[in-house]
Amino acid sequence: MAEITAAMVKDLREKTGVGMMDCKAALAATNGDMEAAVDWLRAKGLAKAAKKADRIAAEGLVAVATTGHKGALVEVNSETDFVARNDKFQAMVGDIARLALEARGDLEKLKTLAYPGTSHDVAHYVAEMVATIGENMTVRRTACLEVTDGIIASYMHNQAAPGMGKIGVLVALDSKGSKDELAQFGRMLAMHIAATNPVALNIDSVPAETLAREKAILEEKNHGKQANVLEKIVASGLKTYAKDNTLLEQAYVHDGAKSVSQVIGELANKLGTPVVLKAYVRMQLGEGVEKKEDDFAAEVAKMSGN
Repeated sequence: MAEITAAMVKDLREKTGVGMMDCKAALAATNGDMEAAVDWLRAKGLAKAAKKADRIAAEGLVAVATTGHKGALVEVNSETDFVARNDKFQAMVGDIARLALEARGDLEKLKTLAYPGTSHDVAHYVAEMVATIGENMTVRRTACLEVTDGIIASYMHNQAAPGMGKIGVLVALDSKGSKDELAQFGRMLAMHIAATNPVALNIDSVPAETLAREKAILEEKNHGKQANVLEKIVASGLKTYAKDNTLLEQAYVHDGAKSVSQVIGELANKLGTPVVLKAYVRMQLGEGVEKKEDDFAAEVAKMSGN
């Protein structure tokens, strides 16, 4: 009998969307033959899920769940916005968001958690939904923030249902100050983040390759200038980049005369205790997914039989 490796199980799971244990059983039953294992899963009632696993799923919902000092975001994709408005799909996404609190940002762990009210894990339940609804669906990503003392604030933009929409934001504020005041500010800051989509918290946390690219652009624009002049131009340009693209340096959208860091400082003075913006997460539906461009004329011709 062929050895069933973890890599083989992972490949079959990614190909079909079926739960890990079922994938392992399918490979064992078919002596490690990948295609035969797919057929075995189809025979078990997951044929539709297997057939649809290669379709692009770039619609769906981002959902948020918070409890105490913890908050989680999850993106669950579908092929069409129509399915994203389906009550069963929304109920599933809400359940997965609440489970994401337990997964603490670990996507693979999230997929293996028991789905409420069933004997299946999340991955297996999603695969069953694919077969039931008839569209490919994927649990694409998750993120989690926690604080020891303070609050996790959230905001959902373009809300389709409570806690679900197209852009979700979490904000972690560490402080011993009034939780009500922190929550109010945290929500406003989360709205700012949804609108401005900062690259990073501050200039020090901007990816090195991004800064290198910005520096190279500035140097190219000012090619031929003396080295000492060029150095000042680059430094000034990166400072402007930070003001435009890093959260703490950005002009606060609710009061453009102040930066986010200045507003946080004012809040700390008001509360009489330090307020630290520990982290934030912004998750936008379909971000980075290459969507298929449909040829509408060809689709109409196909439907009409021409």
